[in-house]
Amino acid sequence: MKRRVVVTGLGAVTSVGNNVQDMWEAIKAGKNGIDYITLFDTSDMKVKIAGEVKNLNPEDYLDKRDVKRLDRTIILGLIAAQEAYQHAGLDKAEINRSRFGTFVASGIGGLNTINEESRKAHEKGADRVSPFFIPNAIINLIGGHIAIKFQAKGPSLPVVTACSASTNAIGEAFRYIRDGYIDIAFAGGSEAAINELGVGGFTAMKALNMNNDINAASIPFDRRRSGFVMAEGAGILILEEYEHAKKRGAEILAELVGYGSTCDAFHITAPDETAEGITNCLIQALNDANIKPEDIDYINAHGTSTPYNDRLETLGIKNAFGEHAYSVNISSTKSMTGHALGAIGAIEAIICVKAIQDDIVPPTINLLEPDPECDLNYTPNHAVKRTIKYALSNSAGFGGQNAAIIFKKYRE
Repeated sequence: MKRRVVVTGLGAVTSVGNNVQDMWEAIKAGKNGIDYITLFDTSDMKVKIAGEVKNLNPEDYLDKRDVKRLDRTIILGLIAAQEAYQHAGLDKAEINRSRFGTFVASGIGGLNTINEESRKAHEKGADRVSPFFIPNAIINLIGGHIAIKFQAKGPSLPVVTACSASTNAIGEAFRYIRDGYIDIAFAGGSEAAINELGVGGFTAMKALNMNNDINAASIPFDRRRSGFVMAEGAGILILEEYEHAKKRGAEILAELVGYGSTCDAFHITAPDETAEGITNCLIQALNDANIKPEDIDYINAHGTSTPYNDRLETLGIKNAFGEHAYSVNISSTKSMTGHALGAIGAIEAIICVKAIQDDIVPPTINLLEPDPECDLNYTPNHAVKRTIKYALSNSAGFGGQNAAIIFKKYRE
């Protein structure tokens, strides 16, 4: 018999807030977290804006020596994990650490370290690179540091599926708990790739918006859209088996009930023109949750503000939801946060949980000129009140990755 899986803790560091409550208040208010890049000199670069984490002093959360040694991706992940751990009351709980897993993803991992140490190797020789280069660069060490700090001795499995990575990580943790392998898990992702290599690489691919207008750059579903805006951040959820959570008296925030994952098997960056992969992923998630399309009240769309994604995600929703596609509230909160690559799915999962708790649909801001091919209800510019029993978070990534997870309002 499959076990129920619930959410008992949330942690986030984003461009619109450095904890879950600040982030959610900003999202409800339609606050734009995109601004000019301060993390490096963009004088000679085409793209000059991003969704940076702001006013964060890592030494308020971590040991000064760790802050100096660790890549920014690991630092953001640790801060979000600490908030989620404390929110779940695990700092006071007695749990079986061997049944505590870590499923923390990233799209790229320690790109700041790679950027800096590559420069050092070029200027001073390869033997001068830091001994922390490899441990800071590899993706599994984000979850590795979290597991070490919080003594999570179950499986530590990073999922690397580009921009769907943390949605897949949450889905895989969900399956591990539901099928009885573990009882509790960190699940989410972290990303910090706002540097010369990261921004330059996506610019070269023509994936980023290049107009550098902070209020007209990340504009999902708008006919003016021309590319995404890179962001950074981390989102971590504590997932837990229902009886385990009840036994220790944990507050249950929502229930996770469905997961779908497919691959377009079409192109390294472009989605399939038929939207077959997106469609099948959404249907998988609905079937896994044992619900109908009309049960979904809110969809947090991938909504990257690229011409292909928004049009084909819209088509996929129409294919999977039929007429209900026109009744459900949809939004892309990337219009506010920017696109935090492998971490964004977890950030948007947290937004779904908060939307369910407060019965509020967050907006898609700066949606002023709707694309005729994107003709669904994207909740333009202002949040709306709506009873939300089920919320779906949809993600996609290079390589044709698709992932969707469904949360349900908690009832005993």
